[in-house]
Parts: sequence; structure tokens; C-alpha cells
Amino acid sequence: MLRALTSVRRLPRPWRSLQTRSCASDGAAADPEIQVRALAGPDQGITEILMNRPSARNALGNVLVRELLEALAQLREDQQVRVLLFRSGVKGVFCAGADLKEREQMSEAEVGIFVQRLRGLMNEIAFPAPTIAAMDGFALGGGLELALACDLRVAAASSAVMGLIETTRGLLPGAGGTQRLPRCLGVGLAKELIFTGRRLSGAQAQDLGLVNHAVPQNEEGNAAYHRARALAQEILPQAPIAVRLSKVAIDRGMEVDITSGMAIEGICYAQNIPTQDRLEGMAAFREKRLPRFVGK
Repeated sequence: MLRALTSVRRLPRPWRSLQTRSCASDGAAADPEIQVRALAGPDQGITEILMNRPSARNALGNVLVRELLEALAQLREDQQVRVLLFRSGVKGVFCAGADLKEREQMSEAEVGIFVQRLRGLMNEIAFPAPTIAAMDGFALGGGLELALACDLRVAAASSAVMGLIETTRGLLPGAGGTQRLPRCLGVGLAKELIFTGRRLSGAQAQDLGLVNHAVPQNEEGNAAYHRARALAQEILPQAPIAVRLSKVAIDRGMEVDITSGMAIEGICYAQNIPTQDRLEGMAAFREKRLPRFVGK
């Protein structure tokens, strides 16, 4: 059930920019729109993906989508990534959704191809390790779809504004919103939010169960990020293989009937039995000490 994991070279600790192809006619390198950082010290195991396209409020254009796919491909098989945190480098916005200005220049065929890429991106965000979206600002349309593709969501209570607003633009959610929102909130409420294109504050989203936590914003405008990082720190000490297998059991079990779901849980449980971490957990319990899990 869980893809075999292989070791890859660890990313450096400072922000790492992916190589980008320039769109400029003079051949100058374009500024990276996605940056990756593996945290160190007590936060080792947390990797952050920073969206940084201030000129378009982190809109999902061709370059940002390509770089994000490349980053996820590099990180996917890295066992040292225990939690993946998505955040914004643009104050006041998480992700403004699809780049409609860019889309205006596309033919109908090109639009279809690009939306299919967006769906593929959201599926890739369904990462082996737990994922957290830190929403300190606007998360509209595709931006909320990106957050919905994550396991957990944290929002600033007042400055975060989110919604699947596509119907207000003559569109419908096309990157998983019609599927993930009802799985999150239930069919009736998801239909209401999509049909009306309603925008919610972080506090309202928490009341509905759309986000796990809503926190008061701070002066720096990154309160959701700090709460998301604290949540990631709670996950770090737990057995990473057990966490990943739990994610598989939940995600796949939600797609089937309860009997099939119990079978999936059984398969995942059986995969965890031979691990060193399970034996370590039992030994730590017996010896009345904290376990030291190594992901094996």
C-alpha cells in the first residue's frame, strides 16, 4: 500500500531555489517562484515549500506550477521529510488561485491541458508524509484547492480569506475542489459554498471544520505559519512510518466502504509490524522512557 522509500540527497538548510527557465527575451534568469528549505536543529524533519510570486499574488501560472511539481518530485522519496509545510512569502496572500491573465492568452485546448496539470499538481500534494497549509492571507479558487489537497490547514482568523469562488467568474472548481470540499465538509455545505462562491474568514472556516486551527494574526502577518510549524513539531516525535501508513489507511479507507476500509487498515498495520520503530516503541514503554524513532 505504501510506495517503497529510497534515500535521496538531503536538501541544504537555507532556502533552496529551483533552477528556472527564463521567459525574458534577454535571457536573464527569472526569479524563482518556489523555494524549499529543510529546517535544522529541533525542527529537523520539517521541510517548507515557500510560494513567492508577489507580482501575481502567488497565482498558479505555468512557471509556479512547474517549479512546484519539480520540488515535490525531488522531495517525494526523501525519508527525512517527516512533515511538509506549504507557506507564502507574499504578505497578505497564501495563493490567489489560477492566473486568469495568463489563461486569457491560452486557446481552449491549452486551457484544458493546463487545468489537467493543476489536477495532477493537487494529486502530487497528496504527499507520503503529512502536509500542512499555513494560510495567513487570501486562499481563493485554486489556492484553496491547494490547501484542501493538504492533510491539515491552519489559518489566520481575520486576515485569511478563502473560498471556491469560480462560479463568480463563470467557471467551476477544476483542480479537485468539487471532490475534496465535500469530503471535508459534507455534500450539502460544499454545494452551498461552491454554488454561492462565498468567501470565509479563517474564523468562519474553523467553525465549519474547513481548517484545523484559526489563530489571531500578529504584526508580522505570519501567525498561521507559526501555528502550523508548532503543529508540525507535534508530529515530528512520532514514528514516521506509522504516521505515513496511518495517512494511507485514512485516505484510501475514505474512498471505500467500511469493510474494505478495515481491510486496508489491516494491510497497513501488517506493514508496520516488522519495523524497528515498532520494537523501539514497545521497548520505550517497557523501560518508561521516550522512544527514539528512526524511520526504519
